[in-house]
Amino acid sequence: MSRVARAGHTKSRVADRLPEMDWPLLVCVLLLLGFGLVMVASASMSIADRGFGDPFHFVARHGLAMTLALVAGIVVCAVPVRWWEQSGTLLFFLGIALLVAVLVPGVGRTVNGATRWIPLGPLNIQGSELMKFFAVIYVAGYLVRRQEEVANRLSGFLKPMILMVIASTLIMAEPDFGTTAVLLATVLGMLFLGGVQALHFLALFGMVAAAGAALVVLEPYRLKRVTSFLKPFDDPFDTGFQLSQALIAFGRGEWLGAGLGNGIQKQYFLPEAHTDFIMAVVGEELGLAGTLVVIGAFAFIVWRAFSIGARANRGGWCFGAFVAHGLGLGIALQALTNIGVNVGLLPTKGLTLPFMSYGSNSIIVACMTVGLLLRLDLEARRLGDEPVATGGPEWARA
Repeated sequence: MSRVARAGHTKSRVADRLPEMDWPLLVCVLLLLGFGLVMVASASMSIADRGFGDPFHFVARHGLAMTLALVAGIVVCAVPVRWWEQSGTLLFFLGIALLVAVLVPGVGRTVNGATRWIPLGPLNIQGSELMKFFAVIYVAGYLVRRQEEVANRLSGFLKPMILMVIASTLIMAEPDFGTTAVLLATVLGMLFLGGVQALHFLALFGMVAAAGAALVVLEPYRLKRVTSFLKPFDDPFDTGFQLSQALIAFGRGEWLGAGLGNGIQKQYFLPEAHTDFIMAVVGEELGLAGTLVVIGAFAFIVWRAFSIGARANRGGWCFGAFVAHGLGLGIALQALTNIGVNVGLLPTKGLTLPFMSYGSNSIIVACMTVGLLLRLDLEARRLGDEPVATGGPEWARA
């Protein structure tokens, strides 16, 4: 056998051993995680050196969070989808319990005026991040069980929205307006895909929009954020400080950027450079080219999520389709919101950029999302190889 033939035979054997899953999605996520670690290091070294005397303080913690996130993603990918479908209601109420616990005096941890974390040894659990993940699983199961009621009756989609309002109220009490908006928008999108009548959907969407407007008007600090977002340079040293500094960073980056590590805004001016405004650091150091690459990576991830949902739908697996679409919507909405805030298209919110921003809970939940998407793709491929009738839940329980 020739050397070329042996090499081809070896590659064939390796390919046969690998599980059949969405490898492009996995590779894209791993590359984005690695790029995020590099950008967290670039954005945080000067801050960590001044605050902790160790320039690698945040880098080490982010590396630990990435390790935990990858382990969590592998564990989620190893769990059959049947278990997630059966446990959707239990997981949702577990999320509610975490949201309640964080508001109990002495239990929740407060940082910068927001109480969002439950200390657990060296880690802090953020219930609102887990709730976004649990809500998608719960709503997907509900849409499968009550598909006819959702499509034909007003009560069909009001019931899950009542639970979402309860969860959103608890998240707003922390307060966390950005997570609330992403959670509600994701659930509304899933209900729309689930067949809610257009008139009912528009009525519910109008009520949610009115409630959001009321929340902005009734809280002075939220109203200031909206007005400063419209004209950040009218008050560049107070309410418009974050956005104005982010826009200066993007302007300094121009087409190709100032060079990796050569950003100035992250050192003295741009607050939360390694968390909420990491995209501004990318824009300054890597320019428009770098930002377009990041946006393209997120677009690819969302496309793959919807492709997995479409494959499940073609096989008649309703639960898998709803979960994949919901997870894709969640990633898209959070990424769009974070990038929109950085470039001045949306009011400032405390939302991280998935897979890239510093923050253990955000990156762990993001990897759990990808792990579940890969598991959905694996089982959807198996479903496509078997002659089954429509109705995924029967196949998933088989």
